[in-house]
Amino acid sequence: MKYEVKTTLGAMLSDGMGWILLGVTAGWALSLGMRFVFPALLPFLQSEFRIDLATSGLLLTVLWSAYAIGHIPGGVLGDRIGEGNTLVLSTIISTGTVLVIMSAINVSMLFVGTFIFGIATALYGPTRFTILTDLYSKKAGTAIGLTMAGGSLGSATFPVITTMIAVYLSWRHGFGLFLVLFAIVAVGLRLTVPQRTSPKSNVVNQFSRETLDQLVKGISRESILTVVMIQVCISFIMQGFSSFYPSFLVDMRGISPGVASSLFGGFFIIGAIVQPLAGNITDRFGAKWTLTGLLGVSASGLWLLLFVEEFVALVLVTILISTLNGCYVVTQTKIADTLPTDLQGTGLGSLKAGWMLLGATSPLIIGVLASGGHFRIGYVLLAVIGTGGMLISLLRL
Repeated sequence: MKYEVKTTLGAMLSDGMGWILLGVTAGWALSLGMRFVFPALLPFLQSEFRIDLATSGLLLTVLWSAYAIGHIPGGVLGDRIGEGNTLVLSTIISTGTVLVIMSAINVSMLFVGTFIFGIATALYGPTRFTILTDLYSKKAGTAIGLTMAGGSLGSATFPVITTMIAVYLSWRHGFGLFLVLFAIVAVGLRLTVPQRTSPKSNVVNQFSRETLDQLVKGISRESILTVVMIQVCISFIMQGFSSFYPSFLVDMRGISPGVASSLFGGFFIIGAIVQPLAGNITDRFGAKWTLTGLLGVSASGLWLLLFVEEFVALVLVTILISTLNGCYVVTQTKIADTLPTDLQGTGLGSLKAGWMLLGATSPLIIGVLASGGHFRIGYVLLAVIGTGGMLISLLRL
């Protein structure tokens, strides 16, 4: 079932709809924000567990790979047990896995906890999109943009907060903050979000060869495949860039860790501004030109990063690269709107699993290059892929 809403932001937040948007956004801010806590706390993890940049890259690849894999059960669960129920389940499991991570006594336990956390938060990924496209059918881009902006704010603030906690207490206390926050959000989601926002899928409940054929047919449309190609580029860049940007600034530009963390936070703060704008522009002018513009600006920033060294120039370059955050709004809104209604969750989850797995190789590649003294080459690779994504958008979308 799709609920009709008026086109103004005030109407989007009326009649309890605001609480739904707030609940979904809060859960996404936690889910995404904690994933970016890992890069911020890497120095503490490296010190305690005696791991190098290559192993750190592997840890982040494990995190993002698990997040990718978990999108398939996340999408299926959304179609089978209901979208709201799936979000609650995700936050409950995330609460438990945080306890595993903060209690890690060796590298193996750290890796296991990180993998489980990636799976748990992945359950949240595809379902939040289908909820918003169901409830805000006429302004899905704006609603998704606002939610993703909340995720960017979480990504900007939680790494800073947990780093401060780690400095004055320990990294375990930094992770421990999320125990309480995830539990609170789980209760909030149960109280605000409908258990189901779309018709129950008989196709998914009776999974068969016919179901598989329908799924393949739904996701193999040329328009969807083109967006997926672009999304692979975006995912590879985002995961590689965000995993090591603070380290790049410290090692390659001589910036202090504190200033590097501030620039890293600024990347997400600007992203939080860009995302709702990207959603609104997409609603007005369509995906092609919005996506081409965002990728063009972010790719330009990646190229400039290879040459600039002054602090002011680095701030401006960070702002340019941060427009990459807006691309997710465009690509995933278009895919969610294009997929068949009764397989939205399963289809989006399957597609996200694919592009996230490819993107998850980026931290390992960048980490290995950095350990070998080739940090710059890693970022050249990101700039080349960003340019390629822009050209695909311009010529194929």
